[in-house]
Amino acid sequence: MLDYKLLHALVMVVQECGFDRAARSLHLTQSAVSQRIRQLEEQTGQILLARTTPPRPTMAGKRLIKHCHQVMLMEAELDDIEGLSGSGEVRSISIGINADSLATWFLTAVTPLLEIERIVLDIHVDDQDETHRLLRDGDVAGCISTRATSVQGCQAIPLGVMTYRLCASPSFASRHFPCGVTREAVSKAPVLLFNRKDRLSHRFMKTFLGMINDSFPRHYLPSSEKFVDFIAAGFAYGMLPDLQTSTLRKKGHLVDLCPDIAVPVSLYWHCWGVAATPLKKLTAALSRGASQLLAPPDSQAAASIKAG
Repeated sequence: MLDYKLLHALVMVVQECGFDRAARSLHLTQSAVSQRIRQLEEQTGQILLARTTPPRPTMAGKRLIKHCHQVMLMEAELDDIEGLSGSGEVRSISIGINADSLATWFLTAVTPLLEIERIVLDIHVDDQDETHRLLRDGDVAGCISTRATSVQGCQAIPLGVMTYRLCASPSFASRHFPCGVTREAVSKAPVLLFNRKDRLSHRFMKTFLGMINDSFPRHYLPSSEKFVDFIAAGFAYGMLPDLQTSTLRKKGHLVDLCPDIAVPVSLYWHCWGVAATPLKKLTAALSRGASQLLAPPDSQAAASIKAG
């Protein structure tokens, strides 16, 4: 039988990135937290935490942390049972999300839920092709991903489609693409990428220009809001979602470099397959919000790129 007092100490050390901060959150001494981790490791007969800076859970530790998160969510089912109620305890849900969704439709979708429910969100931002890894490793209870196939033990729900276009400022376009988007122009013009996991521009160039070599100049800027500003300022070109740029294009601050090519990226909500009320409510809120803010999951675009 697991001692959840010890297990919670493990969760907090990883969540707070250290023993000292975990101790403050738990209102314990650092030595008491260390003792609880050692006791848990003795009970399980396995090393659960690599004593690095910050501490990292081992594979066994990740499994226990995932189990603890699931149990805490499922305990919310008892809130309506007299004598077992959590007395309106705030429930925390950790989720993985891509930066573009966070900057556009996500907050609008979850606002109605957060206004009436005692739920707090622990948001982890990663590339939309990578967020499923956070779910698989047990770091989050749900994630928004481009992958349609669900992780084992989880469910996948289609949310909708974000449409991307290759954009630049008018001055950048006239300077670097006077004859259109060609292989030669792309090999010289600086493109903007979110980070080194961002492969959407690479796929665009491979699919529509037949470019296998990706040795083109690039900037990296891991901020979805500043990403648009950087391109609009004329420093680079890049793939931008319609939800962020339709107004800028109408005002002439941005131009679509390939007007005949709109790139749809399908998004899916993946979450643990547990009957936990907070997670069910979040899932419902995201599905409802996405249906109003994103293109339908079965919508078609002029051209497509597989984003997985």
